[in-house]
Formats: sequence, C-alpha cells, structure tokens
Amino acid sequence: MRQLKREVKIGNVTIGGNNPIAVQTMLNVPVEDIEGNVAQAKRCEAAGCQILRVTCPSAADAKCIEAVKNAVNIPIVADIHFDYKAALACADVGVDKIRINPGNIGDDDRVKAVVQACQQKNIPIRIGVNGGSLEKHILAKYGAPVPEAMVESALYHVRLLEKFDFNNIVISIKNSNVPRMMEAYRQLSAVTDYPLHVGVTEAGTYQMGLLKSGMGIGGMLLEGIGDTIRVSLAAEPEKEVEAGYNILRAVGFPVAGPEVITCPTCGRTQYPCTEIANEVEKRLQGYKKSIKVAVMGCVVNGPGEAREADIGIAGGKGEAVLFIHGQPLQFLIDQLHLVSQGFVDPWVAYHGDLPVGQAADDILLFGQPGELYFGFQNLVLFRGHSEGYHLVPPAALLVEHSFHLHPSFRSMSSFCAISCCFEGKRWAYL
Repeated sequence: MRQLKREVKIGNVTIGGNNPIAVQTMLNVPVEDIEGNVAQAKRCEAAGCQILRVTCPSAADAKCIEAVKNAVNIPIVADIHFDYKAALACADVGVDKIRINPGNIGDDDRVKAVVQACQQKNIPIRIGVNGGSLEKHILAKYGAPVPEAMVESALYHVRLLEKFDFNNIVISIKNSNVPRMMEAYRQLSAVTDYPLHVGVTEAGTYQMGLLKSGMGIGGMLLEGIGDTIRVSLAAEPEKEVEAGYNILRAVGFPVAGPEVITCPTCGRTQYPCTEIANEVEKRLQGYKKSIKVAVMGCVVNGPGEAREADIGIAGGKGEAVLFIHGQPLQFLIDQLHLVSQGFVDPWVAYHGDLPVGQAADDILLFGQPGELYFGFQNLVLFRGHSEGYHLVPPAALLVEHSFHLHPSFRSMSSFCAISCCFEGKRWAYL
C-alpha cells in the first residue's frame, strides 16, 4: 500500500497524496548552450517527461532556466549548489521548483532570503541528499554514507527551512549503492510526511543504470514509497523518461501507452517470435492508449498469456493463433505477413476531441497487404477509398461498413470498424 505524503504543487503537476507518480529527468546540455537546452527540453516533453530539471551554476545562468521555462509546458526545476543568488535569480524568472540544500549556501540570512523568495511565489524546495556529498560533521560521526547518516543529513536541511516556517518541501536521499539507498528511504519515510523523490544516483553505464534503478526505484515503489522518480542514466534524458515509465509499468502502476510482452523463446519456438515482437513494438511507438499486446512463442505459456492481453498471438510451426480480449479468433499462417504487416488485423483506437477535417493522430491499424494501410499522423486510407474515412452520422453506423475488415471478421458485428463525425469530434470504433 502506498505511503501517503502531503501534497506539493510543482507548476502544473502535483505530487504526494494519491496523485500519480511523476516521471522526471534532467537536461545534460552545457548551460551556456541555451538553444541546445531548449531543443533537448522539447524532446523530453515529447517523450512524456512530467518534471524537468536544469542546472543553474550561477545567477547569470537563470537566463537558460527562463528560456527552457518559456519553451515547454512542463514544470522546470532549477538545480542549484552553493550559490544562493542563483536561487533568487531563478525565482525571479518563474522557475517551478528549486533543488538546493540550505546547509550548503551559507549563513541564516542567505537561507532566509531563499525561503522568502520561494514563499512569495509558492515555489517548493527539494532537499537533495547524496551519499557522495554528506556534510563533514555527519560523515565524521558515522564514518561512511550509511542510511542513518543520509537520513540525519536530510532532516538537518529540513530543520533549516522549517526554522523560517517553510514546509513546501520535497526530499530525495540518493545513493549509488542500492541496498543502502533503499534502507535510507525506508528510514526517512518513517519519520517524515514530505513527499519523496526516489532515485539511484551515479547508477553507472546505461545497462547497469537500468538494472540498479529498476531494483532500487522499483523496490521502493513496491513498498509504497515514492511520489516522483528519476532514473539516472549515462544516456540522453529521453531514455531516462522511457525507463521511468517502464519501471512504473513493471511494478503495476497504470501507464499510458502499450505494453508488449513476449517470451524469451527457446528450442520449441517455430516462428519468428522475437522479430514480430520487435516490429510490433516499433509500430506502437507514440501510441497513447493503454493496451496489452502479447507475442508468445509456443503452446506452453503462449495461449494463457495471449488470453490475458487485449490482443495477442501464440505461435506454432509457421503459424500463430490470434486472440482478441481472450478469444481465439483466427489462424495466421504466412510468416512474411506476420513480420511485415504485424499480427493485428483490425485494431482501431478511439480518438476524441479532434476538430473536423484534422488528421487523426491516435488511430492504429494493421492489416493484410493491400487491404489496410497503417498510419499515425494521417487518416488511414482503405484500398479503393482514397478519400479516407467515410464520415457518417451515428444513425448510419451499419454493419455494412465491415467491408473494412478482414473477411473472417465480417460476420462479427462487434468487430465492425467504422468512423463518424459527430458534435465536432472524429471517432473511430472497433
């Protein structure tokens, strides 16, 4: 069960309480390259990033924070170390959150100045404890960045803010050692109700970073700890965003977009299972609806897994059985067709709030060669109907429109693919 913490509003995103776990990342372009930071920020937003952190080493660098803030529609966090004037400058340009450790910026007057600036504009502060940079007096006390030392460091910084009646706080307590990091979060969560930003810091190269983050972040989420996450990878930040959502999906949180499950294959596999799974995953990139797709290799586990998916196949010797919502519907035989066209015959997703005449960007269709064409950002055209979808009123939603389907589905009215324009919206049905 999730451990509920107080809510903190970061721009247009609220974390804590029962709010969804927010996925964030950090830009890695040199701060002097404002144009490069803006371009990368836009890519992160397109990848689904919900909170975006940008470094700000000095007050002069707040201009980069401002440029990124004006370029995207997601909250921007200024990452600040030591220089309290940088925090003040970022508050002036409208940053949504400041990551700073008040014990590292000087005397109480400086801490008070940052607190007042944040209070005036309702800007939260994230205290970011890192096992590699604990305060000297705490490190001397414990001898190593053990969980107890990290928790004491976090609470030390919290008290510095609370001293000035500031409690709009988020805390992270990261370490590169996964067991140590997990125990630190457990201890911290037990003594505070501030929302927690969870991550494994300096996790290593891309592959090792994925493994350590999956274990550390995923483990904490399974214990109910965590309100926002960042997967730290030696890679482009868009990859961190993708990994974050994959971790959320793996531990059971609802995540927009498709989940493709497939078996690792073995000597029993007699059709190109992995190749098909890769092709399906490729075709589903950018698809926003939550569907579960199964590509299974043989008769041992395949039928059971395929039945649990929205749509799936269980393979045999050069063939596969197609399942939709648990029901076996058709044998697919041609291997080349399976690979080149995907295994979904008629799969049409609903898309609402689309102005009349605008191309639908949320329609998914796979089909037999020459029958259905596939596209995301254009209307799907049917052979012999170059004008695209027929626009018909709801009263005309007739089974006769099932000529769009593979012949084996024509007798099944529940799988009638149609579209219509109604009340200013374009709809597609299966």
